[in-house]
Amino acid sequence: MKLTIDEKKQPVAKSELLQVAEIVAKDKGFEKEEVLSALEEAMLPSARAKYGTNKNIVVHIERNTGNVLINWIRKVVDSVSDNETEISLNDARTFNKDTKIGDEISEALPNITFSRSMVQSARQIINQKMREAERKYQLKEFSNRIGDIIVGTINRIDYSNVILDIGRSEGVIRKSELIPNEPLKIGSRLKVLLCGLNQDSNVPLLRLSRTHPDFVKKLFAQEIPEVYDGIVTVVSVARDPGSKAKVAVTAADPSIDPVGACVGPKGIRIRTISDELRGEKIDVVKWSADPATFIVNSLAPAHPSKIVIDDTEKHVDAVIPDDQLSLAIGRRGQNVRLASKLTGWAINAITEKTATTKREKEQASIIANFKKSLDIDEELAERLVEEGYVSISEIANSTVDELTEIDGFDSEIALEISDRANLYIDNRTEQLVQLCKEKGVDEKLMNYELINPELLELLVKANIKTLDDLGDLSTEELLEISSGLLTQSEAESLIMEIRKTWF
Repeated sequence: MKLTIDEKKQPVAKSELLQVAEIVAKDKGFEKEEVLSALEEAMLPSARAKYGTNKNIVVHIERNTGNVLINWIRKVVDSVSDNETEISLNDARTFNKDTKIGDEISEALPNITFSRSMVQSARQIINQKMREAERKYQLKEFSNRIGDIIVGTINRIDYSNVILDIGRSEGVIRKSELIPNEPLKIGSRLKVLLCGLNQDSNVPLLRLSRTHPDFVKKLFAQEIPEVYDGIVTVVSVARDPGSKAKVAVTAADPSIDPVGACVGPKGIRIRTISDELRGEKIDVVKWSADPATFIVNSLAPAHPSKIVIDDTEKHVDAVIPDDQLSLAIGRRGQNVRLASKLTGWAINAITEKTATTKREKEQASIIANFKKSLDIDEELAERLVEEGYVSISEIANSTVDELTEIDGFDSEIALEISDRANLYIDNRTEQLVQLCKEKGVDEKLMNYELINPELLELLVKANIKTLDDLGDLSTEELLEISSGLLTQSEAESLIMEIRKTWF
């Protein structure tokens, strides 16, 4: 409960103060209440300087009259320890007999005459409050426009930033977010992407970019009606700003050519966008849900003759005719690099000769393993590889009937190879169990369902004896131990699954 005693209302420019507040609010686009609150806060330091900085002083401007009230607030207590902020119950009851412990007494103080320094201080506080209010309005205005293209006028240029005037706000583009070597001059207008808002009041509010991939997406929406209307969709963008970009597009209606719609008659649409990007060359490619088709499209103007996909690593060997290899790779690897960014696959452009050599080397390694481990001749090992077998485990898990279907394999040969493969696996398993016992490996690690015998053997040899030991490894350490048995994503998943048990 707040009780007021001896309230002295001294009119100070009774209506002039309210008129000034209304004019400032209208001119700056603020609420009058914000201006009056700023004035109250600006007057407070002067009032405290007059009546004591330790007192709980409150300045209030009456909203209907413009009167300025200065009040001293004290709390009613049993025992006063600070005369500046507290008042005894007996003293408080001299003002109001209904006062009780915990109430606050508000005593009106005489108004003050503002000195030159007080006025200057008040003006600074008001200006600061107005700037804060201005920034708050700007935050509200632009918070829903992040990701949009806006147009600003270059106000100043320094060694690391370009500052743009955008209406009542300012935006900053770092040099790294500008298209390399584009000509800029003060007073010229510039299209930019609004990337975010700076919360720090010491820097311009708007974070802007001309190199962000979404800038190209938004330019497509501005210049191409089919993209704006949602008939054609821009799926992904990869850029080397100012040099080259690749844009993947698709259309839900199969009768619509999304690439043709974006390029436009005689290339006029894509040329307009390229001009805005200071001559950046733009390849528009057709997106496909089939990774192989999309990768082939992304490598244009080259035409791969074959695509070899590794799903686990998201890696692709694109086999390119010898006379197109330079096109596929591009200057300084630009074409294949942008194609990789566009598709999300690591693309390796190789010639037919390189692909053949790589394939022959891999097959030779597998054949040598089959010959040694199964004690078979080279011809039988080659037949197994030709049928797609790459490990002894795959052979052991195949039925005799499946092996009999291999050219040159009768039932006797198929049965013998199946028996040898299973015997090899059993022997390896027995040897591994013995190794685990000798090394003192915990049974939980030995029987963990996500660890196959080959990986378990490598872990044991690396002195990993428990699931906790495995969970303590980093992804890089596990990849090194696994010697190619695990991909990075598989190594990460295995470690995270084991760490779940810790909690």
